[in-house]
Amino acid sequence: MTTTNHTRTAVRTPVQKASLAVGAVFLLVGVLGFVPGITTNYESLQFAGHHSEAMLLGLFQVSALHNIVHLLFGAAGLLLARSATGAKSFLLYGGIIYLVLFVYGLVVPEDSAGDFVPLNSLDNILHLVLGAGMIALAVILTKGRAKARV
Repeated sequence: MTTTNHTRTAVRTPVQKASLAVGAVFLLVGVLGFVPGITTNYESLQFAGHHSEAMLLGLFQVSALHNIVHLLFGAAGLLLARSATGAKSFLLYGGIIYLVLFVYGLVVPEDSAGDFVPLNSLDNILHLVLGAGMIALAVILTKGRAKARV
């Protein structure tokens, strides 16, 4: 007599795992942006704008809005990781958003009224690396698949 186990386990594709990992990192960064000590000059944290002098890890300029966006972006990564198509979209379009943010950081002067997102030079470099990395993950981890598993 043979017994079979009908328990179905979800098998995640590599792109789903990448989306989960990237989403989790964004959630962590969003939370850490609100933690005094990990975010230096926390007392000068502004809701939005370039006047916020709070620095995540003493390196990256943040505001409350910036932290909230990280939290929302992280949640999107986790939710969209439920399907391969969603995960690919998160990584691809999220990467494009970060490349646009990189260009924004280059074009908009740091002390202008148009700088509603507090960015410094390290933020710009990070956004370039994030954008390129997320797009690369979306493309490489789904390359050769006729149709991503849903």
